[in-house]
Amino acid sequence: MSLVIGVTGGIGSGKSAVTGRFQQHGIEVVDADVAARVVVEPGGPALDAIAAHFGQEILLANGQLDRAALRQKVFADADERRWLEQLTHPLIGQEIRRQLEAATSPYVILASPLLLETSQVELADVVVVVDVPEAIQLERTMARDDNEEAQVRRIMAAQMPRDQRLASADIVIDNTGPLSALDDTVSELHREFLARAEMVSPQGD
Repeated sequence: MSLVIGVTGGIGSGKSAVTGRFQQHGIEVVDADVAARVVVEPGGPALDAIAAHFGQEILLANGQLDRAALRQKVFADADERRWLEQLTHPLIGQEIRRQLEAATSPYVILASPLLLETSQVELADVVVVVDVPEAIQLERTMARDDNEEAQVRRIMAAQMPRDQRLASADIVIDNTGPLSALDDTVSELHREFLARAEMVSPQGD
């Protein structure tokens, strides 16, 4: 497996803006949110169990999971969120590992909002936290997702506290400035990660 750089951060911190810039450098990104969608696809391992637990109203007319409806249920009830996590986290982890092992770029990014809360962190050789103050998280997420403030605050409360996230980081990217400021930061980190990948790569690889 390539050197794995884990990228995480609270909701609205700008993880996608960071990982998109690594992709522009030709680096593959394994997105845990995409893996999470894969495991709840119709015919996949989790959807039938979710529908049996929450009821058929959790499904759209086409049989797909109504992710917005499910999100409202699990962020309003901690027990329901734990039930869902116990079902899906192992399956998501398997899908992430499969994608990481298939990556061919010099190193690979694992983008995950739950990197530090789950065993996914064990897959990362380096942990990068994208950070902004909580007020900016709230403002950006409400503008992006058209969610009510109370809903965004529930999501934030369910995530690892900001100070714990920062304490777990090997590298912190401050994303309080304009997105254009990320270009130089990511370019510098790209050079650093290429050097690290070269050091851990087997001879003749």
